[in-house]
Amino acid sequence: MDLTRAEFEELVSEALDTIPPELTKFMNNVAVFVEDEPAPDGEHGTNLLGLYEGIPLTERGDWYAGVLPDRITIYMGPMLRMCETLMEVVDEVAVTVVHEVAHHFGIDDDHLHELGWG
Repeated sequence: MDLTRAEFEELVSEALDTIPPELTKFMNNVAVFVEDEPAPDGEHGTNLLGLYEGIPLTERGDWYAGVLPDRITIYMGPMLRMCETLMEVVDEVAVTVVHEVAHHFGIDDDHLHELGWG
């Protein structure tokens, strides 16, 4: 599958727009990025589709102030390699964005798999 960076970023933006406003109003101090590839020496190698780095909302306390934003990264390369059609990319971007945003809300991988967002 072949998309430009701008086209892929638009898919990520559209996926973020599908998150209900009643949830996005609680998304606090988080930034979303698109990167070409994950670090080759990372835990999941080059097949990683997305990554959440930060302190989930459920773990923040009174001490939480003046920290850098949490970071959600969506990786374009692995996603485009695993998908054969544009619709597959659209679906996988949506699932990956929801998955990483859920981590921001404190939902772990096991629960996400149970909910079908694994």
